[in-house]
Formats: sequence, structure tokens, C-alpha cells
Amino acid sequence: MSRTTGPVTGRPDRAESRAGGDYTGGVYGSLLAASVVVGAGSLGSFPRAELVLLLLLTGVVFWIAHVHAQLFGARLARRKALDRGTVLRVCRDEWPIVNAAVPPAAAVALSPLLGLDVKGALWLALSVAVAGQVGWSVAAARRAGAPRRLMAVTALVNLVLGLLIVTFKIVLKH
Repeated sequence: MSRTTGPVTGRPDRAESRAGGDYTGGVYGSLLAASVVVGAGSLGSFPRAELVLLLLLTGVVFWIAHVHAQLFGARLARRKALDRGTVLRVCRDEWPIVNAAVPPAAAVALSPLLGLDVKGALWLALSVAVAGQVGWSVAAARRAGAPRRLMAVTALVNLVLGLLIVTFKIVLKH
């Protein structure tokens, strides 16, 4: 089977990529969640429930944006008619963006059980998001049949991106 690329992104088509282990949404969603934690932490003290909601709702909003871009950007560029099956497939394919927000949100929600204050909850959520980002990228590489060396490279690149966000948090004095 030959690989085709989408007309807008140049990436492999979602349906075809999915079969080979496309976890792009998970990597992206984890990076997004880490950014939300850093941004929310820069606003000062707030209830944990707000951060949980902010993480989940941001994931949903970005999921909707990605679904819209896939359906009305890439699909219309090919002049393909939209049918219910296509819409459902694109919604499913982009869902990892939302899934990636769940572990950091759960970390915040469960942080009182670990005796963490709000600052500790932020660090826990950030750590979980970065770990998720690295995990999603390694899972994608593994499922695609990448050699161990390439899996290590993708893990390292995603860890560096995550640590860059951690650096932003430190620079913002949290």
C-alpha cells in the first residue's frame, strides 16, 4: 500500500497513518497540556478544579479545531464530499488530543491525596504531561516499526521540548 500525503499538511492521511500508529495528537495534546499548566501557574493561585477544567476544555477546543481543519481544510482541498463516516473517523483520529489532557488533569485532581499544595499539583501535572509526550512519541515510533535508535531519538527530542516548557515555568518563577 502506498502512502499518500494530505494536501494541506503534507503529512500522511490520518486514516492511513492511524493504521501505522499515528500518535501525533497524543504528542501534541501532551505538549499542549504542559503549556496550559505553565500558563495557568503564571496567573497565580486558583482552585484545582479550575485547572482540571482548563486542561480538559482546552483539549476539547483544540480537538474541535483539529477536526475542523481536517474536515474543511484538507477534505475540501481534495473536493471530497463529507459524509457521516468521514466526520466520525476524523473525530476519532483527532481524539488523542483530548486523551492527552486526561492524565495531567487526573494528577491535579488526585494531588490532595498525595498531600500536595497547588504549587506541587502544578509540578506534578507538568511532569505527567511531559512524560505523556515522551511516551506517546515512543509508542508511535515503536508501532511504526522504528529501530531502537530512532525511538531513543524521538524520546530525546520530546523530552527536550518538555524540558523547554519546564524552563519556561522556572523562568516565570513558579
